[in-house]
Formats: sequence, C-alpha cells, structure tokens
Amino acid sequence: MRGAGWIERRLSQSSIRSFTAIVLLASLIAAPAFAQPVEARDTPTRAELKSSAATGLILQGRITGADNKTYRELPFQVPAATARIEVEFDYDRADKTTIDLGLIGPGEFLGRDGLRGWSGGNKRRFTVAAADATASYSPGALAPGEWKLLLGIPNIRAGRSAAYTARIRLVPAAQPDAIAQEQRAPLRAEPGWYRGDLHMHSAHSDGNCATQSGARAPCPLFLTAQAAANAGLDFVAVTEHNTVSHLPALRELQPHFDRLLLIPGMEITTFQGHANVFGVRAPVDFRVGSAAVPDWNAVLGEMQRRGLPVSINHPVRPSDERCMGCGWTPLPAADLSRVGMVEAINGGDADTPGSGIAFWQRQLNAGHRLTGVGGSDNHDAPTAAEEPFGPSRIGRPTTVVHARELSEAGILQGLREGNVFVDAFGSRDRLLELRAAHGGREAAMGGELTVADGQRVQVFAQVRNLAGGRVEAIVDGVRSDLIAQPQVSAAQQSFEFQWPSDGRRHWLRIDVRDAQGRLALMGNPVYFNWR
Repeated sequence: MRGAGWIERRLSQSSIRSFTAIVLLASLIAAPAFAQPVEARDTPTRAELKSSAATGLILQGRITGADNKTYRELPFQVPAATARIEVEFDYDRADKTTIDLGLIGPGEFLGRDGLRGWSGGNKRRFTVAAADATASYSPGALAPGEWKLLLGIPNIRAGRSAAYTARIRLVPAAQPDAIAQEQRAPLRAEPGWYRGDLHMHSAHSDGNCATQSGARAPCPLFLTAQAAANAGLDFVAVTEHNTVSHLPALRELQPHFDRLLLIPGMEITTFQGHANVFGVRAPVDFRVGSAAVPDWNAVLGEMQRRGLPVSINHPVRPSDERCMGCGWTPLPAADLSRVGMVEAINGGDADTPGSGIAFWQRQLNAGHRLTGVGGSDNHDAPTAAEEPFGPSRIGRPTTVVHARELSEAGILQGLREGNVFVDAFGSRDRLLELRAAHGGREAAMGGELTVADGQRVQVFAQVRNLAGGRVEAIVDGVRSDLIAQPQVSAAQQSFEFQWPSDGRRHWLRIDVRDAQGRLALMGNPVYFNWR
C-alpha cells in the first residue's frame, strides 16, 4: 500500500470544480446512451453520479475522519456491449490523507467475488478491457451490470474531510480499438523523422531466444523492447501471430520505455498470406477459408470498419512446406484498396529475389497507393535469429516516418500519408527527403501533383550520411537517367532535376545505394495526375 506521494500528479480543486461545471453543462446538452445515471445521494461518503458526453460518468463524494481504515464501494452501471472501462481518480491529499483504489465487477472473476484488480495508491489512471488492462488489473470480459470502484482509506486524520472525484469513460464495443486516454499523450510532441520497426515477435507467438544456461526458450517481450531501445529506435510495432495476448505486457512496459513508443499489432497469419495490422486492441478472426471468414476480403473489410491500417507482409515468399502460407496468394484476389502498406523489405532481403519491392511497384502501377515499409520480422530479440532467409535484427531494416509527433496516432497517420523511407541497414542517422514542385504547389513522398502534358516538375532530393553512394530515380518501376550527377560525395547533399509530364498518371521515387552498390535507402513515391 503506497501513500499519496506515489501517485503521478494531482489536480487542483479549482480544476475539479471547473471540470464538473463543464460536465454538468455537457450532460444537459447530450448525455450518451451508455451513461446510466443512478440516484445521487447526499451522504458525504456516497458517490454522486453525473453523465458526461466527454467522459461518460463522474463520481464525486467526501470522506471524513470517521472513514479511517475502512473500505467504500462506489457503484456505477456498465451497459452491455462495453469494450473498455477507463478510470481517472483524484482526491484532496491534505494532512497525509490517502485513498487507495481497486475495481469490482459483477459476479465472480478468477474464482473471486468480481475483484478485477487493486492498485492501491500507485496509479491515478487505469483501464480494463477484454484483451488488455493496466498493470495491477486483470483483462477479461466486461459483464454488464453494477460495477464498483473500490476505495481503501488507510489514513485520514480525525476531524478532517477530503473530497474525491472519479472520472469514468465507457468505450462502446463499436470502438474496440480506441486508444485509451493514458496512451494518447505523445512521447515527443514535435514533428520530425521517427525511426522504427514494424514487424517483430516474442514469446506471445514464435519468438525465442537463449536462456541463462544457453538453451532456447520463448523470448520475454521485455527483451524485445530493450533491444529496440538499445538500437536507438523511436517506435516498434509488436506483431504477434494471430493473437493479442501481448497487449497487457505492452501496457506494463510502456511507462518504463518512455522514449520508445510500443504500438500494438498483430500478424494476421493465414494459409493464403500474412499481413500486419497496427493499433489493434481486440482479437481479429484470422481463419481465412472458413465459414466465418470466407476470404481475405472479409478480413480487410473488418479492418477497414475498425479503422486499422493493414500491411501485406513478405509477399513473394514461398507458400509451401518451406514457409507455410508466407507468400501473398489470396483467392479470390484481395481488394487492395483496403490495404495501406506493403512490406517491401523484410529483414535483409532488399537485394534478393525474396524482396517485396517488385510486388509493391506492380501494385503502384496498377493504381494502388500503398506505402512501402520495412520490418525486421525479428524472432530473437537479443542475438538475431537465423531465419530461413538470413539473419534478422530489430531495426534492420528501419522504417523512417515523418510524423507530427511521436504517438501511436501520429505514427499511423504518417504511415498512411506516405512520407516514409526505409533504411535497409538500420542506421541511426541516414536520411532521404524528396519533394516535387509545380505551379506553386509542393508534394513530399506520399503526396500528389497535377501536371499537364508538356509541363515539367522540379524535383528536389536530399541525402545524408551516405557519402560514396549513388542516387537512383525510379519512374513507374523503371530506373531513369533524370539525375545528371547521381554520385553522393558529401555527408549531406542535395540533388535537383526535372521530370517531364505527359499528362497521364505516373509515380516517381528515389533509392540510394551505398559505396558497395547495395540498396541502402528506399524511398516512397510522389504521385502525378493520380486522380
């Protein structure tokens, strides 16, 4: 049991009063259907419950010296089809007053009378959902009915009273992947280039690594996060095969890794191909070919309804006994308008026949605007497993995203917008920027310009930390000699050239090869006349 000093920070009483006034006004305007108000009580140790369009519910009350070393239960109603319960709690801590916190649901849970967790005084916010929960609390089904916020009062002095406020947000099942409140704050608030790995596995699927004695065992997720932090990454997506069992571990680890964004993901692994989905917080039915999930379009339609971006993984891998279902072979053909990305580079395959670059470029030529990304597909956090197609390390390759901020929403938006390049060798400092200008308008990678027949586009590229390399312009999948002097001779170098338009749809992107001729940086396209 911890005292008030262990709680992250406190709200002033004036902010509580202001918030309550706003909530009361909101409730008069538009109380949501899921907020079920109960009778307000005048007794100071009982909760007054109000509905709010913004937060769902507010419970307020007071404790006095007579409540010292007792427990209080604050009831509230949870309707059917609720996906998540979020609680934020604050109270007056004068004279070392301390209130501890827990949660009780209806019926039994894990053989006990509904107790879903106890955080004492160590957490001011927590969340509980079917698939994940804040550390100190257990995930599981949210049964409808009366739930109770459990208060323990280890200390309040005689003659004192203290006010408390609990804000409760009930997320409906129609939003199963909604980002919880405490996960929305960015780790870094400024726009910029952020480096990450979009494909990796741990003990929650088939990741394994060396034990203390040198044997092999399922690899704890903490080692994956630590290896990513050691690699200097800004974000990772942990994408376990067909499960979301890793979500509670990600929640537990994120406060510790406060410079590394941990994005929940899942690799939808089927007999007809694999694809990553990012931002997932509820299970995905992966049984393509079954009565429940007849084909890949059923999966993609569900992901589109849930607002989750999908990336096709290692699309040209074999789909036989060497790698069951690894290649992209959906029958019937998948609707790629519901796909956002292609894993163009998987591990170290950039310059091999197993690379997805050619597949990605064919889809671009077919009219699909897909962001090319990379992922290590790492299964061995500390030592780099010998995968069937060569060694793979966390952050090799690195997907580098220009985002408004380092947050889950910011990174996923950046991936959708396509101002992205892939650093094939996972350096910490190489950079590729591309922009095209015409008629007073500019477009970066992922952007679009309309250019009439006979007009020219001015194209600008900048490369950093690849001296001795060579820049390549690629138009519609074909290398073009648009750049008169393609050699990279300085640590930071700019290139400028023109592209002539014929008024039809095209795309142009930039690759950079290193001094040994290896693909080092893979850029995404700028689009012309795409609409």
